[in-house]
Amino acid sequence: NQLKKAAFTQMLPGFSAVGNYMWNQKNISLMAEDGLLPVGTKMKDGSFGFTPEQISNKWTQVNGTNLPLDASGLPFDPAKNPEKILWKNYAILPKESLEMDIHNIYAGGISFVQPVYLGGKILELYKIAGYAEILARAQQENQTMDLLVSVDESYWRVISLKYKVELAKEYRNLISKLDSDLNVMVEEGVSTKADQLKVRVKLNEAEMTLTRAENGLSLSRMALNQLCGLAISDLTPLEEKNPYTGQILPGNFSMVSVWDNRPEIKALTQAEKMARSSERIALSRFLPNIVLSGSYLISNPNVFNGFEKKFDGMFNMGVVATIPVFHFGERWHTLKAARLTHENSLLELQEAKELIELQVNQNAFRIAEEIKKQVAAVHNVDQAVENLHSASEGFNAGVIPVTDYMMAQTAWLSAKSELIDANIEMSLCDLYLRKSMGTIEIPVRQK
Repeated sequence: NQLKKAAFTQMLPGFSAVGNYMWNQKNISLMAEDGLLPVGTKMKDGSFGFTPEQISNKWTQVNGTNLPLDASGLPFDPAKNPEKILWKNYAILPKESLEMDIHNIYAGGISFVQPVYLGGKILELYKIAGYAEILARAQQENQTMDLLVSVDESYWRVISLKYKVELAKEYRNLISKLDSDLNVMVEEGVSTKADQLKVRVKLNEAEMTLTRAENGLSLSRMALNQLCGLAISDLTPLEEKNPYTGQILPGNFSMVSVWDNRPEIKALTQAEKMARSSERIALSRFLPNIVLSGSYLISNPNVFNGFEKKFDGMFNMGVVATIPVFHFGERWHTLKAARLTHENSLLELQEAKELIELQVNQNAFRIAEEIKKQVAAVHNVDQAVENLHSASEGFNAGVIPVTDYMMAQTAWLSAKSELIDANIEMSLCDLYLRKSMGTIEIPVRQK
């Protein structure tokens, strides 16, 4: 915004003031010594001449014409050899009368320059500043969107680990109950120490799994706090969002609206406009430049009335036109380079649109695949729950060994864990699809 305002001021006149003081060692004299001016007569035709009484030369007659004689006694033409005239009277011209005092010189002035026509470069610079402002906002929007995606990824990682901690506790409780039941069965002699040891190993594994899950949850919360600018140890309660349950199939969207939403396209569009304006600026170097200028100058001493030692000044106004004629092709090469840059920006914009279209379709296909995985995970959980229930009844009835019962518990744990992963992956796929479509809502910062 500030650059845009600065570019606008280039259309306005520029004012400047200057002041100067200079001390000089010597004065300026137009004569090296006193001058002697001959005293003559103004002739009828207005020219400077003389009468015989005003000179000391002797005269003679040559071919009927009176001519003066020089110091050697030879006749000469006064018009061709005026230095041979021997004047009777001279007027003195003192050297001091043409000496100017410049020991102390004071000078100053106020001037302005108003651009009239510069080939359109000022207007294009103003446009470039506007494009740069939009480009900066698009880049900021893109960075904000990336940050929101990182926060959401971290959030869903925390939610996933929270569910897995709960699952690990539930699994640990199942193994713990089985261990308690086996203690009774061993005391009654209906089970062996070997079965009890197998359960104890599984119980230790369950405890380790729970510990790793709890540690992972703590670290994930710390990472989320760091992204959100909170204290690392802060245990701010999280508002749980429902996992994604919608469905967007490939082709069920408008790429034009997607391109309008993506900040990368906004940025590349402004970059293309800036390259186009740069091309026009390069073209303006072939066009004439016209500026209006004016100033008021003041000095002491001044030369407006002789050489007076007082301040005096004058105004002046003018128009300056500069027309480029020949620069050995330098401006042509610059224009060609600007055109190539503009063409490259157009290609980059087109390539970005194609890549975004591919990205959106990939994420849409990925969501379709994750929906199927989620359905399969729900079905597997139902089967694992039913299998665990049957194994529990069989173990209690003494028809299923403890190994099979533990395998049913492990299968139940695996199915539940896969369902958690499927739900979280669905939410992440929805996040990535919304990012690729540019529909992530950016909160408005409160001022």
